[in-house]
Amino acid sequence: MNNPKNIYLIGICGTAMASLAGMLRESGYVVSGSDSDVYPPMSDFLDQLGIQVFKGYNAENLKKAAPDLVVVGNALSRGNVEVEYVLDSSMRYASMAETVKEFFIRGKNSIVIAGTHGKTTTTAMLAWILDVAGRKPSFLVGGIAENFGRNFQVSGGPDFVIEGDEYDTAFFDKGPKFLHYLPRIVLLKNIEFDHADIYADLEAIKTAFRRLINIVPRSGLIVAGVDSPVVRELIPAAFSRVATAGIGVGEWQARNVAPTADGMSFEVTQADSMIGSFTIPMAGTFNVQNALGAIIVAKELGIENHVIQTALTTFKSVKRRLELRGDVNGVRVYDDFAHHPTAVLETLRAVRERFPEQRIWAVFEPRSQTCRRRVFEQAFIDSFEPADSTLSARVYGASKLDPEQTLSPDRVAEGIRKRGKAAEAFATTGDIVDYLASRVQPGDHVVIMSNGGFDNIHNKLLDRLRGGKA
Repeated sequence: MNNPKNIYLIGICGTAMASLAGMLRESGYVVSGSDSDVYPPMSDFLDQLGIQVFKGYNAENLKKAAPDLVVVGNALSRGNVEVEYVLDSSMRYASMAETVKEFFIRGKNSIVIAGTHGKTTTTAMLAWILDVAGRKPSFLVGGIAENFGRNFQVSGGPDFVIEGDEYDTAFFDKGPKFLHYLPRIVLLKNIEFDHADIYADLEAIKTAFRRLINIVPRSGLIVAGVDSPVVRELIPAAFSRVATAGIGVGEWQARNVAPTADGMSFEVTQADSMIGSFTIPMAGTFNVQNALGAIIVAKELGIENHVIQTALTTFKSVKRRLELRGDVNGVRVYDDFAHHPTAVLETLRAVRERFPEQRIWAVFEPRSQTCRRRVFEQAFIDSFEPADSTLSARVYGASKLDPEQTLSPDRVAEGIRKRGKAAEAFATTGDIVDYLASRVQPGDHVVIMSNGGFDNIHNKLLDRLRGGKA
């Protein structure tokens, strides 16, 4: 890209964009950017790196920054004042994915973690395994990896581990981001219908993943999560080597999966030969699936069992993945990024497996492009089954959506009540906090799920439980 020195990111507070900003800053570039929605943890993260963030979009921001290259986030579209200024001024611009490819991935052993669920946790987990093994990996992950305290690492080792997002790349590139990442190893975890704002149906999703499968070189490897029916359907088209994997299915299997006092234990076999026994400090069978994929990639790279086990037992997960935000008088409050029905179900199921006799409150904000859509209503009614009580906020930004196509929290709550479980929909965050604060008891688990800030509900609830007036 002709060696630009000053790089500006429009939409800098998105998880991937913030990570890219950090990578560029640590590589010696002058970095700044802008965003309309600036909130922790990304705002704190960028501030710590000394990256200037303009709040709100304005052409004056670009005039002040005077960048050599503008990276345009995929949430931006024509009509944005900064995008229009870039185009009118004939400034050089690129997508996030293209910038990552050319500045950081090319020349590395690219390991792409793809699928509908579990990408972030698995990417962080594999990066940690490689780090413990001394391979000094570079990585880019869509959340704060707790072992590293950040979203990224730029290092001198041979590997680049990246979360492969199937979402579109930019307003000028409607293909999925993961097609830019030069994959040599793909961990293809699972495939479901998601991103209903850009994919018409499951067939459209399949087309995107077929294209990913098709660009893995013959000498490469696809680790295929064959618990997923769609992965099983698509994987025969691969030109590369394939390692099938699953819970009790596939060439590589996790067997004898069981909850422990602080996580899960399981055995790994390959073609019925014992590979080893492993434990992870996280609840949920879905986290065993995450670990199984990471183990297979690690074995492909020649890492020994004892190193893998050390890494897994010291893995601290990712912020906002069943992250315990506080425990007040025996009431535990969690934060989770879940916003697809399957992710909601697996998150709540993990808590239920760990605490079978205790009360679980599910608190949900329909915020993502997927979960705001009516097409997922029945799936959400089903997904809250492990919870004793479900509390839903109003749909975020509902005034800008077609009412006929928009999810109704009232209908979801009614559907849950018909199944014999408690459920309510609320007009404001304050109403949810009031409701919870007057009803929770010691031993309860409050699982708050949103892919946004959710009006700082976690801290408001914890403050109220501590006796404050939030």
